[in-house]
Amino acid sequence: MDGSNAAAPVVALPSVTQGETIAAIATAISPQQGSVGIVRLSGATAVAIARTLFRAPGKQPWESHRILYGQVVDPPTRQPVDEALLLLMLAPRSYTREDVVEFHCHGGLMAVQQVLQLCLGQGARLAAAGEFTLRAFLNGRLDLTQAEGVADLVAAQSTLAAKTALAGVQGKLTQPIRQLRSRCLDILAEVEARIDFEDDLPPLEEALVRQQVDQALGEVDRILATAESGELLRTGLKVAIVGRPNVGKSSLLNAWSRCDRAIVTDLPGTTRDVVESQLVVGGIPIQVLDTAGIREASDPVEQLGIARSRQAAQGADLVLFTVDAAAGWTRADARLYESVCEGQGPTPRGYRPVILVLNKVDLVSGEGLKPLGLPPGLPVVPTAAAQQRGIEALEEAILQAIHADRLSPGNLEFTVNQRQAAALVQARTALDQVQQTIANQLPLDFWTIDLRTAIAALGSITGDEITESMLDEIFSRFCIGK
Repeated sequence: MDGSNAAAPVVALPSVTQGETIAAIATAISPQQGSVGIVRLSGATAVAIARTLFRAPGKQPWESHRILYGQVVDPPTRQPVDEALLLLMLAPRSYTREDVVEFHCHGGLMAVQQVLQLCLGQGARLAAAGEFTLRAFLNGRLDLTQAEGVADLVAAQSTLAAKTALAGVQGKLTQPIRQLRSRCLDILAEVEARIDFEDDLPPLEEALVRQQVDQALGEVDRILATAESGELLRTGLKVAIVGRPNVGKSSLLNAWSRCDRAIVTDLPGTTRDVVESQLVVGGIPIQVLDTAGIREASDPVEQLGIARSRQAAQGADLVLFTVDAAAGWTRADARLYESVCEGQGPTPRGYRPVILVLNKVDLVSGEGLKPLGLPPGLPVVPTAAAQQRGIEALEEAILQAIHADRLSPGNLEFTVNQRQAAALVQARTALDQVQQTIANQLPLDFWTIDLRTAIAALGSITGDEITESMLDEIFSRFCIGK
């Protein structure tokens, strides 16, 4: 990621970044974990700090994009702190388009922490969250969609999420947004020309302008249609396994996650709290919640677990309502279904799908697989969790319930995030208003008001038009060191 053709945004450089060299640990640190830890510096004095702290034996050249071997030393004592590699990336061929230095130290806790403290002792400042990427944006190395793609790539929980995030980093969202904004600018230029030089130009063709605005609206809708898929890939799906005690909910979780996440016994009420497991199904991160069996209980601990189960079910994006196939659909199942799955109102994603999991089918005959009284219209998936049967069919039913076919690589070149979607909605509203203004035969000055609003909204997506407060909000969600 050395170069880019991104134009520098029209925004004042925040005072906290001017003339300062920043430093941060750029890799995750944990005791006895990770073989390599990286301390990153960016700024005018990054190389000078590196020369003070790094002792490279022999005649190794201090040149850009070269790796040096040596030791990090404490300047007052000249005692070695770590054996390390030093990577130099001089401006403008660096991530931030400033001089960037990376110390590649031993992993774990102490080595990288000591090296970071030495860098701070030489005048560097601890970087704020996302400040390296903020500098890359402010220096024209990345536009805002690419910068947000970097954050999404770091946070990706599945291969498909990583792929769409990388598309953002590569500018695949930038291109259609900038083309759309350029089209709106062309329309605005035509309208303003008729205002300023009315006597020198032929009359404006209203039908052509309406056609151009319609085309812009179609492109906005096409891009905006990726928002729901993008949110699903970023945040994942929350799935709650709900049912009466001892219907096999914990066995289902264990079979699905392929490990003993939950305790399983023949005693009803074994699960007292919500047990979580993280899975990826069809490229979608899924948080599976195994809930306590819901029934009338006098034990205060079990009551608390049941209350949490109801909360988990009501906050889930999808419910796996689990039934004991041997017992069939009982009155207790019907009451529980009515209280948990019906009349709960919309979820953050809208409609909450429910899948009926008919568990323990290995214990009954074929006739027992269709108990009377099932809620109409629910997809039914037979499983034998104890034998790990039916898991693939369950995953397929979940993907169908959330219409995951729209997430196929052929249908999803890029996605927009929540901020970008909000800006697109604002642009769409403004363009709709342009059409209404034309239909109402209002003066051309009124056309320009809404066109400018649409252009500003589109510019806020790429960062061509952005405020410092918006930058603070966006980059505060990044990790420190990126």
